[in-house]
Amino acid sequence: MNTHPAQPDIDPRFQRALDAGVTIRHPRPLGGDPVRRLETPIVSLTDQILNNADGAKSVAPIKRKPRWMRAKLPGGPEFNRLRGVLQEHGLHTVCEEAGCPNMGECWARGVATIMILGDTCTRACGFCNVKTGKPPVTDYDEPKRVAESMKVMVDEAGLRHIVITSVDRDDLPDGGASIWAETVERTRESCPGLSIEILVPDFQGDDGAIDTVIACQPDILNHNLETVRRMYPAVRPQARFDQSLYVLRRCKDAGLVTKTGIMVGIGERDDEVLELLDDVRAQAGTEILTIGQYLQPTPNHLPIDRFVEPVVFNRYKAQGLARGFAVVESGPMVRSSYHADTQAAGLVERVRHLRGGAG
Repeated sequence: MNTHPAQPDIDPRFQRALDAGVTIRHPRPLGGDPVRRLETPIVSLTDQILNNADGAKSVAPIKRKPRWMRAKLPGGPEFNRLRGVLQEHGLHTVCEEAGCPNMGECWARGVATIMILGDTCTRACGFCNVKTGKPPVTDYDEPKRVAESMKVMVDEAGLRHIVITSVDRDDLPDGGASIWAETVERTRESCPGLSIEILVPDFQGDDGAIDTVIACQPDILNHNLETVRRMYPAVRPQARFDQSLYVLRRCKDAGLVTKTGIMVGIGERDDEVLELLDDVRAQAGTEILTIGQYLQPTPNHLPIDRFVEPVVFNRYKAQGLARGFAVVESGPMVRSSYHADTQAAGLVERVRHLRGGAG
């Protein structure tokens, strides 16, 4: 397993826990199926509780969205066709479950996102509404069922590009890498014309697990950094900024087209965003970048620090392109899968050509 030096500016309590090998969890119930901590929390949201005059406590309300965060209602014949196929065959997408604001546009383009390895995550990030806890028995037949579902979506709904993501499965010896690889391989066999993007966890920096996923040769490999280095203890307490950069670099060096994404408005500063862009290009060489507005799923999640205005997102995009990213999708409504099909359509071959045919 690859090891990396401790991050700077990390809370000493976190560092002591990390050095001792303690698993750090965010102390909040998630996703409607809470797993509550019994020990004293390392990360606390106590400062987000307001003391009222009568001594009672109430959670700070979620900030109201500005006018530029209004999503269009999904619709149109292509959207309805894909939705009908999903409903008829009992298929589910992350697009629906996460309430993605771009669902209508993506489905109309023949793009969807699915999640594998169950619905229970072994980590507890401060921004994510997926439930956390001990996952149930692993379904090793999942790759076959996913491939069958993809064929239905391709044949009956015109699916052109699929994004596959997963929960973190730190409970499995390989972090679920073997299931990841089999899922991609079976899907490609069933749907040879379908482009495949995968959004993977960090596999705790394990080289063997990362290489297993690399070997299945997805069209695009995405691993999201999510936030700037300083914010990791609160946003991704069980992850490491440098370890995520390492995952991206290893995949890039193996010839894959790589991608990462971050949220803004969660407490970072603009100068930290630009520093992140420098780090990603210098240390990981990643080609595709997405930047979107953080939206607080429930009052128990990390609060919104600010709503970033569209003009600032435009500056992020200009700065990213100036630093050498081949594609930068930056805007309030942008999510990891936004315009994923167009990125896959021409970028893969162009990037490999620029590299001299690698991959």
